[in-house]
Amino acid sequence: MEIKLRKPILVGTIFYTILIIYFLFFAFNRLDYRLDYSEYGYTFMLVPESVPLSFPRLAFSWLYDLGNIAAFIPFGILIPLLYRVSFRKFISMFVLSILFLETIQPLTYLGSFDVDDVISNTLGATIGFFAYRVGFSSKMSYKKLIASALSIGVLLVGVIVISETINYVVAKREGPIQALHDIKEMNGTMPMTENLPSFTVAGKKIEPKMNVYNSEGDKSKSYTYILGNKKDVTFYSYYGIPDKGNFKGEVTILVDGNVKAQYNNKGTEYLCLPSFEKKVNEITIIVSGNAKLWDVGFSEKKRWWE
Repeated sequence: MEIKLRKPILVGTIFYTILIIYFLFFAFNRLDYRLDYSEYGYTFMLVPESVPLSFPRLAFSWLYDLGNIAAFIPFGILIPLLYRVSFRKFISMFVLSILFLETIQPLTYLGSFDVDDVISNTLGATIGFFAYRVGFSSKMSYKKLIASALSIGVLLVGVIVISETINYVVAKREGPIQALHDIKEMNGTMPMTENLPSFTVAGKKIEPKMNVYNSEGDKSKSYTYILGNKKDVTFYSYYGIPDKGNFKGEVTILVDGNVKAQYNNKGTEYLCLPSFEKKVNEITIIVSGNAKLWDVGFSEKKRWWE
């Protein structure tokens, strides 16, 4: 590279590096959330949880994923322009630098170590290096620069296609709905599972297929099940208060001691509590008065090999 071009490129690289460090440590109100991060302690996410870049969609999450790759493409061009370096040496030094910065984030409570970010950043630097080889490694021309820009686009599309392929292969899929009563109940309280009675709720005849959870008049019944730290669990059920008898009753559902749902209104409702991404160990159902819960079950998302 000509000496007269080296100095402005070096200055540009330094300023761009400072900008990236700012985004890594201070952007997105990180200082405001520092106390929240400290309450959870040092956070190191060492297992990949998502693919680098999915098909484009109008969502901040997709733009964030794209930025995690695109923001590091310039390093793959600028560093080789400044120093003669092989791809192996360049990518090794880049990965070590990113690992260092990612480690500093949780230690300063300004973020978390996320291996997904390391993968995305490294992909960006790799794309930049190949773009450098196409348009910058020898005598530059407009045609080579255009070819370099096109190569970046093609490689980004390649990342998307590979990401979507991986996502299809390893993505978790909804499993069959299991009856909740198939799991051992901890208090010895069992729902009705045989000769299930039909009843009417809001003028609609109900014929349970799986189970019925109820109480004994004014008393309440509590059913507690240990799921054993299952992840991505979705809870399904129907709720209602029969037309016959006093309209009085309530159903409360707790997950690991926290109230997730409470029902005491008229009519029948289909309940589908959102998937719990964190591990779920215990589900408790409390039924009081004339309220009923029926066809209670749950499903768990799993990968094909699990």
